[in-house]
Amino acid sequence: MRLFVAGFLMFWLMGWALGWITAFIKLVSGGLEHIQWFLVFWLGAWTIGGIFAFFMLYRMLRPGSPESMVVGYPELQYDPGAKPFMFNRRSLGRNNGMDFWKDVFKKRKKASFSSEQLNSLKLREFEDGNRLTIDVGPERLDLAVSASEIEREWLYNTLKEYYRLEAN
Repeated sequence: MRLFVAGFLMFWLMGWALGWITAFIKLVSGGLEHIQWFLVFWLGAWTIGGIFAFFMLYRMLRPGSPESMVVGYPELQYDPGAKPFMFNRRSLGRNNGMDFWKDVFKKRKKASFSSEQLNSLKLREFEDGNRLTIDVGPERLDLAVSASEIEREWLYNTLKEYYRLEAN
């Protein structure tokens, strides 16, 4: 589905470029005083739409990078990775449209955690499974999001042992 949408978007962007160039040439050549301001407005909106379309194409074709942790002393370095952008029924059928846009403009937040912050590392149980979390200031980050429950339990115990964290 992602590659089909990307192919359609490439085709659409060819038409977008043709429309943009045609409107720009008409605007620069003059002789259209009665619609000149309309063309200025249209080119501005068309440019913003094209930038967004190029950004979406980049997001769709960008390869994913895996979630990773570098265990070192005294800090743990964490990279949440980047999933390839996917269109699916769950993301498109959400009740809150802002959730979709948060996924589109999601930033990759790499972090390193001090030994003091690592003391807030917890394996929390929820109805749908467990989550490995760490508190960084007022923010609670989920670690090992793509791991299974068993892998998160193993990671929690390994980090707890390596950094000599007290049991939570």
